[in-house]
Amino acid sequence: MELGAQASRLGYRLNWIAQCGSTNDLARQALFEGADRLWVVTGEQIDGRGRNGRTWTPKAGNLYASLAVVDPAPVAQAPQIGFVAALAVHDAASTVCVGGAFGLKWPNDLLLDRRKVAGILVEGTQIGGGRLGVVVGFGVNIADHPHGTRYGATHLALARSGVTAAQTFAALSDAMSARLAQWRDDGFAAIREAWLARAVGLGETIRVSRESGDIAGRFEGVDGQGRLVLDSGSGVTRVDAGDVFLAGM
Repeated sequence: MELGAQASRLGYRLNWIAQCGSTNDLARQALFEGADRLWVVTGEQIDGRGRNGRTWTPKAGNLYASLAVVDPAPVAQAPQIGFVAALAVHDAASTVCVGGAFGLKWPNDLLLDRRKVAGILVEGTQIGGGRLGVVVGFGVNIADHPHGTRYGATHLALARSGVTAAQTFAALSDAMSARLAQWRDDGFAAIREAWLARAVGLGETIRVSRESGDIAGRFEGVDGQGRLVLDSGSGVTRVDAGDVFLAGM
């Protein structure tokens, strides 16, 4: 397992571990030990988690990676990094599986043929001196995928036989460094525009599962704060958090 050439040039580092509980946990610990621009990658993650504390069964040959960064943006803008990461994993998948029908589902799932192939978990923490530490965790289905999931899942090897976690990680580390630089230099407007160009379900009727209850409507886009914009027919709703279900899911 190696970093991409661009990520190496920009000072990113890699901590490869054959097996661990959670790459996010190790990356978070590294932040408190002074790490920045550090990738933690494992061949086998036995205690991974997703958004809202969900767990899954790890599959051999898949990619489990977390990036630890310090002060990637002002605190108020830090949640935007989920969109940055979504673009990066889309870039990486498109690099290793040229021609694959990839798209992004709000807020940061990567889909292949409208089925989930990768997910992202962003966690932030204060690390002293008023600094913000952020961990961005990626789980990418490379060689296999879980069954019986809420959204339907797939894996990259179905789009390109022989693709590996190592190839995907090299592409991901380069793509993430490039998208972070774009976010820093051009702001969220550029990230939002790029994300919308890859969005799945725009203009379609979707359902959003929220803690306050489900809501359905036409997916109109994403606003300047990253909220999903939904036209329910009786008005426009801006959704801060929830699970999106596309038609047929």
